[in-house]
Amino acid sequence: MRKTALMLATVIGAATLPALAMASPMQEARAHLHAIAKADVPAIMADYAPNAVFQWVGGPLDGNYEGTPAIQSVWRKFTHANGPIHVKIDDMEVAANPKGATVTADVIFKGAKPIPVRYVMTFRQGVLVNEIWQIDPKLMHEMKEMHEENGSGYSGS
Repeated sequence: MRKTALMLATVIGAATLPALAMASPMQEARAHLHAIAKADVPAIMADYAPNAVFQWVGGPLDGNYEGTPAIQSVWRKFTHANGPIHVKIDDMEVAANPKGATVTADVIFKGAKPIPVRYVMTFRQGVLVNEIWQIDPKLMHEMKEMHEENGSGYSGS
């Protein structure tokens, strides 16, 4: 019986190690947004499933990108045009169940000019499978107002 209990504890422990090693969806999303801000294309691309879909809505890179080669191409264009930039993340929320998690956030990337984005990321088994980058100009005004009301000011970083 003791041998059976030890084997069971070993199996349960081994089964939980990958779950403990995986970051939470919110941590994954934050890391992804910071990799974008750093213009770190390899780190950005490490998040995606091979068959991921990225929908960029608005702006010069507007389009639907399917699969990592297409997604990598758009991130290379973006990072080449913008270089490292600051990121401001507000209102990040997670909805999750055993099949996956969706993270939403209001984000402003600030370099030569601000890029306000409503961001939606869907993760399954720890990888990004669907991403929506919605250019949303009203976010600039809303985030500035919110920070002024809170007395924190808007720094854009």
